[in-house]
Amino acid sequence: MTPGSNIPLSVPRVTVDVSAPVRLDVSGLLLTADGKVRSDDDFVFYNQPQGPGVTHRPGGGATPDAISVDTAAVPAEIEKIVVTVSPDAAGGAGSTFAGFEPTATIRSADDGSVLATFTPPRLSTETALVVVEVYRRGGAWKVRAVGQGYANGLAGVATDFGVSVDEAAEAPAAAPQSFGPPPTGAPAVHLPPPPSGPPAAQAPAPAPGTGKVNLDKGRVSLQKNQTVSLVKGGKPLLSTVKMGLGWEPARGGKAIDLDASVIAYGPEHNHIETCYFGRLSIINGAIQHSGDNLTGEGGGDDESITVHLGGLPPEVTGLVFTVNSFSGQKFNHVANAYCRLIDGTSGEELVRFDLTNAEARTGVMMAKLVRQATGEWEMTALGEFVDSRTAKGMVKPAAQVL
Repeated sequence: MTPGSNIPLSVPRVTVDVSAPVRLDVSGLLLTADGKVRSDDDFVFYNQPQGPGVTHRPGGGATPDAISVDTAAVPAEIEKIVVTVSPDAAGGAGSTFAGFEPTATIRSADDGSVLATFTPPRLSTETALVVVEVYRRGGAWKVRAVGQGYANGLAGVATDFGVSVDEAAEAPAAAPQSFGPPPTGAPAVHLPPPPSGPPAAQAPAPAPGTGKVNLDKGRVSLQKNQTVSLVKGGKPLLSTVKMGLGWEPARGGKAIDLDASVIAYGPEHNHIETCYFGRLSIINGAIQHSGDNLTGEGGGDDESITVHLGGLPPEVTGLVFTVNSFSGQKFNHVANAYCRLIDGTSGEELVRFDLTNAEARTGVMMAKLVRQATGEWEMTALGEFVDSRTAKGMVKPAAQVL
């Protein structure tokens, strides 16, 4: 499998094991439609090996840790199970994936036959990784290769999925135990306590993610309104990037025709050109569209737009990436919409934004790229919905978000 690809599951019970030259801790999280766990019972790992329909199996000898999923026993409100890995704590705090590549093998839990394998490419400073996800769509179960890395370990994974993690003090140095009990320095996982008192007295919900990060620590998973500076090692990224956009067909398996576009603007937020399925190349080839996908079927990105940042003239200062439902279906009937920024030279995924809490509207502004006075570009996750079935109707609202 390749990052973003998916396959249907042909058996009801599967096991995902993850092997590597070093010992890995493998975990599973059961997530609802909002991408969050319901309680601590939905976090399955070595200290809590049983969850509803999900089991952790410790490794031993040449056998790696694994997560097993019995799809028939997974609660109806659970839409996906994500399988995560991190280097064993015995390797020391901050152990990364640098120097090796883990391989996930998806097997039939009944006869051990291999259904698929996935090796996430080009890992380096990541200290935790979402490898695959087992998810239901239209009454059937599938598995998707993810390969999303985190530079802040289990805490980064937990934050994304609604679990709070308290890092315990490091245990004193000791000789590594290959397959002994979990180290005492392993992180303790706690869910926030339920709010008390009447609703009026409760604290307001936290605002969407804000703030700015850069690419120095590896791939970045953005929240809505969060910005990443396209800078590595103190130098602006002035090469080719690709914005990949993907989605699943509407629930129930019906095809859905979503169209990805990018709208280019000048310094006064003036519209310059729009790249979409009807105009696949603009600004003398500096921006190119992959072509139209009429259904959303298939693994990986459904449509992509390549941007040669160094080839953009100075008058282009902002790009807004949009997706529209040409067929008129609303986004609350679209599953797993996302956008991801990819290094066009190496193929490395730089930034990812998964759309959650979709609205019953026909257009969405996914992300924007804005050129700064220093010459560097910044990407901001938007997730702003409007009523428009075509890119033409997005020009004015997109100018307002620059």
